[in-house]
Amino acid sequence: MDARSNAAPVIIKRKTVVNGGGHHGGAWKVAYADFVTAMMAFFLLMWLLGATTEKQRKSIADYFSPTVPINRVSGGGSGAFGGDSAFSEESLSQMGTGASDRHINASHQARGDLGVTREDTSNGEDSAAFSEIDARLRGRNGESLASDDVLRHIVTRVTDEGLIIELFDVGGAALFAPDQSEPTETLRAIARLIATVTAPIVNDIAIAGHTRARPVTLAENPVWDLSAARANRMRILLEEAGIARTRMRRITGHADRSAASKDPMSSRNNRLEVTFLRSH
Repeated sequence: MDARSNAAPVIIKRKTVVNGGGHHGGAWKVAYADFVTAMMAFFLLMWLLGATTEKQRKSIADYFSPTVPINRVSGGGSGAFGGDSAFSEESLSQMGTGASDRHINASHQARGDLGVTREDTSNGEDSAAFSEIDARLRGRNGESLASDDVLRHIVTRVTDEGLIIELFDVGGAALFAPDQSEPTETLRAIARLIATVTAPIVNDIAIAGHTRARPVTLAENPVWDLSAARANRMRILLEEAGIARTRMRRITGHADRSAASKDPMSSRNNRLEVTFLRSH
């Protein structure tokens, strides 16, 4: 064609048409992701079932349980519930192993079963011996070796460390002379009782002393020296009652740093803990 021609050039336009599904085109990806996630959870569950013991599986199930179990820490009565509520500190009995309230006192501690079985500890012989001591102390196998006036000062519980016999002041009946380490006749009787009921075992012993708080205005606070002196005095009483001094593992004074009552100045905080340690 001549360059000087007046004919218009021919322009060809090609359109590319994309046939898609619009916003529904990726729905299968979401469904597939859900499927893969479900399969991953399924295989994780199967792995857990094969890699754990029955006890571990029960612990995992209890962790995800939405209910509040009634166990050996906070138990009910003979029926389905022994009180008004599973959270009631006043109505439900507290086992000797502890309670949900960190400030435990006599009204929150049951004087019944220790709540310890052989499977709870690594040493079945210790568990059986501790249960026997508690039974003898309470007179469950026959006539009690002590009067109610003495037994009301005593609470027993079992921990990972061993059997703890806690001795504390009750009302107007104290274990020591006021603000002194001189024992009363009640504490002397308790020491003789402990030496008698624990005669069949040879476990080592640890003694801890605790006292109530004093006003912060005191120039010299005697709680540290007093708690240590009282713990040492209890050691002497137990040795005089017939327990060998070689069994004494440690004597400690905790002052007012571990209160048993919500009121730090309550006389309930004046207490001793005699622990019969587990055998190793």
